[in-house]
Amino acid sequence: MQETWKFGNVDFGQVGDPPTVEGFSRLLGDRSREMGIFLSYYYRSEGAVVENVSLTSLQVHSPEVGKLLVRFSLVHFNACLNIHEEGRETMELGYRAVPDTNELILTGPFWPERDPDGW
Repeated sequence: MQETWKFGNVDFGQVGDPPTVEGFSRLLGDRSREMGIFLSYYYRSEGAVVENVSLTSLQVHSPEVGKLLVRFSLVHFNACLNIHEEGRETMELGYRAVPDTNELILTGPFWPERDPDGW
């Protein structure tokens, strides 16, 4: 499985300028709910959700392409089993900026899925 998320209406500043740490940090703050949903797809089989996403580092390969490392809280919650655990995790994401349409496309890592046993 590899998840992709598209953000619309992203302000890239001057066309051709590479993204900045401040710009990505602001985007993650403004779109924290969407980032939590996007990253939670990777942990849905565990029954966990992602909260409090923040930028740890940014690698710019070109003005449109690069990688970012995000840190977040991974929360496991189950009221029936009286479980509420929270831990900090990190994940590397790829990004592609499309200034013409003001879109930012994030791509998560590839996590192979296991087929059910005996099928």
